[in-house]
Amino acid sequence: MSAVVTDTPPAAVASPYPSLAEIRATAARLEGKVLHTPVWRWQTGVVADSLHPDTEVWLKLELFQRTGTFKLRGALNNLAALDAEALRRGVVAASAGNHAIAAAYAARVAGCHAKVAMPRHASPARISACRAEGAEVLLTDTVHDAFELAQRLVAEEGRTLVHPFDGPLTAQGTGTLGLELVEQLGRLDAVVVPVGGGGLCGGVAAAIKQLQPACRVYGVEPFGADAMFRSFEAGEPARLERVDTVADSLGAPYALPYSWGVCRRFVDQIVRVDDEALCRAMHALFRDMKLAVEPAAAAATAALLGPLRAQLDGQRVALIVCGSNIDATRHAELLARGAAS
Repeated sequence: MSAVVTDTPPAAVASPYPSLAEIRATAARLEGKVLHTPVWRWQTGVVADSLHPDTEVWLKLELFQRTGTFKLRGALNNLAALDAEALRRGVVAASAGNHAIAAAYAARVAGCHAKVAMPRHASPARISACRAEGAEVLLTDTVHDAFELAQRLVAEEGRTLVHPFDGPLTAQGTGTLGLELVEQLGRLDAVVVPVGGGGLCGGVAAAIKQLQPACRVYGVEPFGADAMFRSFEAGEPARLERVDTVADSLGAPYALPYSWGVCRRFVDQIVRVDDEALCRAMHALFRDMKLAVEPAAAAATAALLGPLRAQLDGQRVALIVCGSNIDATRHAELLARGAAS
C-alpha cells in the first residue's frame, strides 16, 4: 500500500487523528463555503411501526450539501492547503462520482484545473456533473484502474491528488459534519455512519467521541465492499479483489493506514448490510421521509432496521444521510427492488 498517495505527506502529519481544535479551525475555514445541512426527526412509517417507542431517530441531511454529498467538506479543505504553484499544476481525483464532483467544484472555486478518473460504469449524471464543473473526465474500466491512473498523473504531471477518503485534511473536513451534528442535537446515544474508505466515518467519529465520549459510533458497509470491516478483523488495512454492490459510492477497493487508524481509534463497531437491505432502506426513506437518496445514503437506515436494531432500541440516534447523486431511472429501479424485497 506504500505506493498510494494520500492528501498530506507523512512528514506533515502532526497527529494520528484530527483533534477537536483542528476540526473547529477547519469549520471556521469552510464557513460560507459549505452549507450547514439540517437535521430532521423521523417519526412516521417504519420507525413508528417497528422500532421501540422510546427510540428517537434523527436524520442528518447531508444530501442537501452543495454538490449533493458530504464530499465537498474534505475536497475544499484539501484545496485550501495548496500553494500557488500546486494550484497552477492542478489536481486529480479518483472516484465513482461523488468525490469527483466535489473535487471538480472545489478546483473551479480555487481557480485550478482538475482531472477526475472515474470507472466508465459510473452514473452518467455524475460524469455530466463533473464536466459541468469544468473538470476533464478520464474513464477507466474499474475503480482500481481509476486510482492507478490518478497516481500516474501525480507522478507524470505533478498534480496533487485530492484523495476521496484518506489523510488528515479529508478527515478534518468530514469532522466538521460531526461537530455540526452535536451543535444541532446536543446529547446523542449513537451515531450511524456509512463507510466507503472510512474518511467520513473516521472524521465524524473523531469529532463525536472528543465531544461526547459516551456516544457510540457505528460504521456501515455493504457486504460487497467491506474493506473496513475486514481491516477491523485483520488488525491492519485490507484490500478487496473486487467490489460488487449497488452502493457504488461506498465501493472503496481498499482501506488505507490513516483512515483505518482513525476509525479504529474512534469507531465502536462496523456492521454490514446487503444490497436488498439498502434498497429497502431507500424505499423507506422515500415513502416515509420523501427523500430521494442514493444507496450509500440509505446505509445507516439499513443498519438501524437490521443489524443494529436491538442495540439501538430506546436510544437517541442520528443517522448520516450522506448524499443523493443518482439519476431518476436508476433511483426508480432500486426503489422498485426495495418495495418488492
